[in-house]
Amino acid sequence: MARVSSIPNYKRRGASSSTASLGRRLLVGLLKLVFLFLLISVLWVGLYRFVNPPITATMISDMMAGRGARRDWLSIDRIDRDMVRAAIAAEDSKFCRHQGFDYDAIEAALQRNASGGRIRGGSTISQQTAKNVFLWQGGGYARKGVEAWFTFLIEHLWGKRRIMEVYLNVGETGIGTYGVNAGAQRYYGHDASAMSASEAARIAAILPLPKERGAIAPKGFTRRYGNSIAARIGVVARDGLDGCVYAGTSAPPDRAPPPAAKPKAVPGADYESAKPLPPIEPAQPAPAPPPSEPAVEPTKGISAPPNEPAPAQTAEPPAPTTDGQANSD
Repeated sequence: MARVSSIPNYKRRGASSSTASLGRRLLVGLLKLVFLFLLISVLWVGLYRFVNPPITATMISDMMAGRGARRDWLSIDRIDRDMVRAAIAAEDSKFCRHQGFDYDAIEAALQRNASGGRIRGGSTISQQTAKNVFLWQGGGYARKGVEAWFTFLIEHLWGKRRIMEVYLNVGETGIGTYGVNAGAQRYYGHDASAMSASEAARIAAILPLPKERGAIAPKGFTRRYGNSIAARIGVVARDGLDGCVYAGTSAPPDRAPPPAAKPKAVPGADYESAKPLPPIEPAQPAPAPPPSEPAVEPTKGISAPPNEPAPAQTAEPPAPTTDGQANSD
């Protein structure tokens, strides 16, 4: 015999309808949040198409840590072309050919990471710009997903020229230093409007790890990497791999950099000194004090110690005694 429920039908219908209503409200709320995020992100990216980003999350982090955040914006019309070529040679040789994502580089990075060892990414200059301007460092795959959306937006709302301009002005180039112009002033004592190929290559070499690498007298991997980038600058120029940056406009003329000058002092300069630190001298024990002698009243007739004047005599000295010592008063 079938069991009859004791709950009236109208109550059962009300419970199911309230559950469905709650689910619909949650879905509608989620859709509203997604729409709001999409709207804000599009407006944000559109604004930065014309307005230079005033600050980034990485800058805020450096300021909170007491390192400061120095930046001196320089338009793409004035940045030395070798610096643009060095960035493409070091970070993204397909910058002018992809739409924000280099799928071959991403696949190669996934294969390297799966085989173990040091984790490496396949980010393009567009992806790095989206991360540096709109997001934060770290965050894993969740941040990568949001980064992909902002990369899509800047590729379609900004264009390659603006992406390169922003990238070269917000990327870290040292401790508390942002942008290639501030980096050139820090390391070479002049701005980024006139740079040699080696200067541009050294700055490009420190972009991946700006807090651990220095462009002043680099050694080891940083030196070798910088030399490799300097050699590839000619390849970028020969093959026109930077052509999209200057499409429809004229590139800045080649200018020789001014004579090297002493760079301005900025936070973290002690990490990249060109001179080795002086050796630490071993501590020397303090000399032992001379043994103390009891104070003796001055006696008439006693000769003064060597190299010191004899005490003034106010009266004739007494006759010497048999042991050669003077009599006391």
